[in-house]
Amino acid sequence: MEQITTFFSYHKALLQLLHSAGFSRLNKSDKLKELTALCSQLLNIDSVAIWSMNYCGDSMSRELCYQPQYGHHHRPYRLERHEHLIYFKVLEAADIFFTHDAFHDPRTCSLRKSYLNNDSAIFAMLDVPIYDGNRLYGVLCLESHTERYWSLTDTACATAFADTISLINTHEAWLSSRKELDYITSYDDFTGLYNQSSLRHRIQQLIHQEQPAQFALLWFDIDRLNAINNGMGGHVGDAVISEIAIRLRGMVLSGKDMVARVGGDEFAMLYHLPEQKDQMHDAIATIMHSINQPIHLGTQDLQISSSVGIALYPNDTKDLSTLIRYSESAMYQAKADGRRQAQYFNQKISATAKASFLMKNQLIEALAHGDLSVAYQPVMSGNAQNIVSCEALVRWQHHSLGFLSPGEFLPLAYEAGLIADIDFWMLEQVCKDIKLSRTRGVAMPSVAVNLSADALVDPLLADKIWDLLEKYHVSGAQIELEMIEDAIKGDSNQLQQTLEQLVRLGIKLSIDDFGTGYSSLLRLKNLPFTKLKIDRSFIDDLPQNADDCAITLSILGMAAGLGISVVAEGVENDEQEQWLQQQGCDYLQGFKYYKPMKLEDLLSVLKT
Repeated sequence: MEQITTFFSYHKALLQLLHSAGFSRLNKSDKLKELTALCSQLLNIDSVAIWSMNYCGDSMSRELCYQPQYGHHHRPYRLERHEHLIYFKVLEAADIFFTHDAFHDPRTCSLRKSYLNNDSAIFAMLDVPIYDGNRLYGVLCLESHTERYWSLTDTACATAFADTISLINTHEAWLSSRKELDYITSYDDFTGLYNQSSLRHRIQQLIHQEQPAQFALLWFDIDRLNAINNGMGGHVGDAVISEIAIRLRGMVLSGKDMVARVGGDEFAMLYHLPEQKDQMHDAIATIMHSINQPIHLGTQDLQISSSVGIALYPNDTKDLSTLIRYSESAMYQAKADGRRQAQYFNQKISATAKASFLMKNQLIEALAHGDLSVAYQPVMSGNAQNIVSCEALVRWQHHSLGFLSPGEFLPLAYEAGLIADIDFWMLEQVCKDIKLSRTRGVAMPSVAVNLSADALVDPLLADKIWDLLEKYHVSGAQIELEMIEDAIKGDSNQLQQTLEQLVRLGIKLSIDDFGTGYSSLLRLKNLPFTKLKIDRSFIDDLPQNADDCAITLSILGMAAGLGISVVAEGVENDEQEQWLQQQGCDYLQGFKYYKPMKLEDLLSVLKT
């Protein structure tokens, strides 16, 4: 009860300061001085300081410090991440951090020589995160020159002061962005960036000035934002948009002119062309490196990327609208080429982008009208005598173009945000086919269905699959889910939880196209995978290619050590089969045995 009474008195003193007549008229610096002094006075603290992280998060600087015996002082101090890795990781977790013995606490002992003994010895520390909007700004750091055990009242009071500073940061940032804009109509109210109208106006200025400028228009699109919104919630998608805006706005780059938000997940930048072409390439590399860094959300890192299209004035066109269209077309080409990259415009792209747009709309219609189909390719036992499972593959018989391979239309599905919908359509169709096979008196083996990264981020994935299993009376053991390595490159708790939920349903998990992506077998030991497929690119030249032999042997050996079975896909001849059998490969798949086939053909094969 005494602690509650004490905290109420602290809170009352803070409110009295905030609502005093003169406080609201102070500038930000003076407000922070008043707050740090009051915090020190209330808690009887030897030092209260505000620290801020730099843009890259690799250092932290002391902005302001209050000590009762000296008052406020601005003696700068800087801590480097590489010297204090554990301490920085604790801060980035955005939790309240405290210690009564900073000298021996493993989280702060690295500060002993460089900081804790810098002035008077610091024995106890209490750090509370400060924010600027939804971005971690830094910490409010309370320090004691004697050993101190921090009470609940101490942490609650410090949190109240840190939250107040966070609100001031947010308000100041909003005021600052408003002052930079000429008219409210030029402003994107979510990010504080210019809007497309302002971008067009600025391009017109550059084109019609006395000495017309040579510049590039860079058009950015955040990759797979729809999947993030659908799977993790709109608030996470908003955080991604906000962070990309901050990175583009804060980027220090010679030649940078204007940054604008031109759509929900699209941004644009004007960049004056340097004299040397290599400098342009270096600038693009710098931009891509900056915007493709992971975003820290609480204790998790969210992997993000952007695709960028680049059109040049006057090289590509002298018309404003055409310049914008060309940069967008180049951006869509960057997405089609695999995302997370930059693409310069060329005339070939113009035609490709138009065709891609038309095909994307037709794919939407095909999915809605049930024009896609499923083909099944059997997987053989290691001795190639028995069918042990099947892989389900999506097919599209286009009304005018004929049969389209997955490589031709699945990239469009990713761009259109349809890939997760196709995944679930495939899962339901497979469940229907398993049920149908039972009515025909044929027992289908387990069926592997590909699952994209977009589907994996859905926290309700396991529930949705359970509903399908129940609806069609299918056992989880009859389903295997395959995912490529890059789909599981995030180490999030949500991913781990989703995979474990799927395993509890009886579903087996496997890695597809292993060896071409992000993961390693050593990393997979912490994830519930029981099978992997060696990518066909390593199988094609077996056993003649020594490098492919070495890679395949390495995968087989490491998989055996981790208790993971291996499928070799793309087996087409006797030599490949014999070599893989000699090395003890668990399963074989390829045209040597069966090509993908319709359900009716598969059931006929299974009956024989």
